[in-house]
Amino acid sequence: MLYDIIKSPSFAHLMESQVRDMLIYLFENNQNFGVLCNIEAVHFDPTLPSYISDEFRGMTLFFLAGYSFESARIDEDILMFEAGFGAENFGSFVSVPLVSIVQVIVDDTPVMVNLALPSPKTETQKSVKVNDEGVQNSMSALLSNPENQKFMKK
Repeated sequence: MLYDIIKSPSFAHLMESQVRDMLIYLFENNQNFGVLCNIEAVHFDPTLPSYISDEFRGMTLFFLAGYSFESARIDEDILMFEAGFGAENFGSFVSVPLVSIVQVIVDDTPVMVNLALPSPKTETQKSVKVNDEGVQNSMSALLSNPENQKFMKK
């Protein structure tokens, strides 16, 4: 039963909303915090050199303080901030999907835990609105060749 709940898309949406609310609360109260997140869903711009990114574990903690905290913002469903990495402080803009944040941490203590098990699609893709007219045009073009009739379900 619990597994059915935590893998549910509606539960993932609920947890994402709670993560957003917690981060907004911390921003409003000028409180530095850390986020433990699934590194596979995190995007770096520019991309980090491999000698830095290879050091990340599957679950990675980013602590937002100083400039990283000041540069941080939430844009729709993504936490964005700038941070420096490695000995040379390699600068990169970090984008963390809210649903990939597993814990929010203040002063070494988790203040929020996200139990959702989002699908890979939930973490890495936004829903795309399909253009029905384009689909119909593609289908018409496909079916205009008599050889392609065999691909139609009957």
